[in-house]
Amino acid sequence: MNQPQVAQSNARRVFATLAATLAFTGLGALCAFSSSAHADALDNIAKSGTVRIGVFEDYPPFGSIGADMKPMGYDIDVANLIGKALNAKVELVQVTGDNRMAYLADHKTDMLLSVGQTPEREKVIDFSQPYAPYYLAVFGPKTLPVKNAADLAGKSISVARGTLEDLSVSKIAPPSATIKRFDDPNGAISAFLSGQVQLMVVGNDVGATILARHPANDPEQKFSLFSSPDHVGLNKNEPRLKQKVDETIAKARKDGTMNAISQKWLRAPLPADL
Repeated sequence: MNQPQVAQSNARRVFATLAATLAFTGLGALCAFSSSAHADALDNIAKSGTVRIGVFEDYPPFGSIGADMKPMGYDIDVANLIGKALNAKVELVQVTGDNRMAYLADHKTDMLLSVGQTPEREKVIDFSQPYAPYYLAVFGPKTLPVKNAADLAGKSISVARGTLEDLSVSKIAPPSATIKRFDDPNGAISAFLSGQVQLMVVGNDVGATILARHPANDPEQKFSLFSSPDHVGLNKNEPRLKQKVDETIAKARKDGTMNAISQKWLRAPLPADL
């Protein structure tokens, strides 16, 4: 083989070696990327030993700050339940109604609590099975017999004007019922507590707080209206994490843990049809 042929052969070997190296490196990078792309939230939680759960801290009795300056409430107990099931430390992330969906999308949280399921939200996030009831209800004193819409006949009822509470009770109230509308929920609640009206329509969360703080008024929940239960909100394409959360909720419902949490914070049993 003459010198030009040797040089050409060596060049070919160098090129082949370089091509093989690049191919191997590229394959390795591709594999690493593929592995990273398929590392899901459950793997990340297991690796870090921490699960980040977005909660409201100004939404009693689901979430608030106690006298010891620690978060407390229905959602806090559920967050700890999920953390235990995942064998992970719970990091509570304070969220607001405005930022919580962005926090989830940006992976600042692994999941959100107290999320109502709507068609719009279903397009961007996934939902666990429901874990807590949220509904509008009619509240009144125990001495007043009211079990259904027909029993509202001749009764006075306070609501916040133009709200879902207003729309819901207006649809079912008999003509003889008097619906007194106030500018905000506090006005409707004050009217009930001061005896200006016999009944009020509020969310079960607000009702539970009133039951706890105003025992002298002897209020109770009469019957429920519009219902929109709370779910755990998760990023899409996280089937393993969703399955684990669903299993945790199902177990807690079956063994009575979730009912105990409902009784503790909402002062009502977990609805059988939740």
